[in-house]
Amino acid sequence: MKRIIVSISLVFTLVVICGVFALVSCEKAATIEEDSDDISGNLRVSVYKIEQTPFASLTRGVEPVAKVCTRLSFAVYDMGGLRIKQVNQEKSNANFGVAGFQLEEGDYQLVVVGHSASGNPTMTNLAKIQFSKTIGYTDTFLYYDVVSIGEEAVDCEVSLNRIVALCRFVITDDIPSEVKKLRFYYTGGSGAFDAKTGMGSVASKQEVKFDVVAGQKQFDLYTFLHEPSDEIALKVTALDANGNELYNREFDVPMQQNHITWLSGAFFNGSGSSSTTITGVTVNTDWAGETHLTF
Repeated sequence: MKRIIVSISLVFTLVVICGVFALVSCEKAATIEEDSDDISGNLRVSVYKIEQTPFASLTRGVEPVAKVCTRLSFAVYDMGGLRIKQVNQEKSNANFGVAGFQLEEGDYQLVVVGHSASGNPTMTNLAKIQFSKTIGYTDTFLYYDVVSIGEEAVDCEVSLNRIVALCRFVITDDIPSEVKKLRFYYTGGSGAFDAKTGMGSVASKQEVKFDVVAGQKQFDLYTFLHEPSDEIALKVTALDANGNELYNREFDVPMQQNHITWLSGAFFNGSGSSSTTITGVTVNTDWAGETHLTF
């Protein structure tokens, strides 16, 4: 009887171990996010153009995705917002711009994000697709739509549109030799956006640091606005090699989605710190695309 009990116990232990291995195998097979060149499946998504207005020129135009972005993230969500699958691609991928998904019949939310950050955004939450200072904030493009999957395979050719606002900060005087780094800290915008609207969805404290390079006078700051026209509070700090603060200036900068705000002036002339409020700005919405401000 004792041997039988031991044998039954051993069998039970082996069954549990096999079950654990099977569970792990299933989890690996059901990976939600992956880097892939696989374009098979019953939903195939192809990025065929990027709306390139108005940053590159003052007229509407389109560009191949590889000329505008270095990374793409494709994600499929169910109608309740649960992420089903995400595919990330880099420009070096053989099938950059084309992704495939194998889905059950039904309706799904499809999101494609194009950008040039050093990593992929967090896309777990459809209403909060998140970039961070770790991977950087860059020119960003979005496609969102609902797709229906039936018995036949579906091919989607999608066009991405720019959803960021850009503050282009330009220093017109000489940068002192002791300044080794510039820190840009800004609030009022967002480091995350809602895929359904393309607008900012969190109150972010964004920070970007640039090493001072000889000849560089222009610094680009991207954000997702909460409204098509909004304002950011910007603090610019010049640091020495040890991170000590040498100069700082503060600005209230009006911004507009899909537009550049040029902010230029003599940053280092005058006192070591000051605050500037910029008012009375108008923006031509007929694809003028740029607002020039001085401080």
